[in-house]
Amino acid sequence: MRTTVGWAASDATRPWGATLIYIAAAVLRAASDVLSRVAARIDEARAVPPVYEVEFHGLYREAGAPEGALYINGELVGWIEGVSKL
Repeated sequence: MRTTVGWAASDATRPWGATLIYIAAAVLRAASDVLSRVAARIDEARAVPPVYEVEFHGLYREAGAPEGALYINGELVGWIEGVSKL
């Protein structure tokens, strides 16, 4: 006949200190989830739309830009045909 010997008694219960630790961990995880959702809402509310700097060079002599050049944030995005002055 063969028997298996376990490391703990079959009727062993978890000590009350360990139960308190598990409860505290669950409460902290739930609080962390709530605070993460609140932070995400605040971040969305404070979102600032992007700011674009638009430049138009109407004359050829201004800053060396060709006539009718349209720049956004310092990059040439297109030409405005037939326009030489604002």
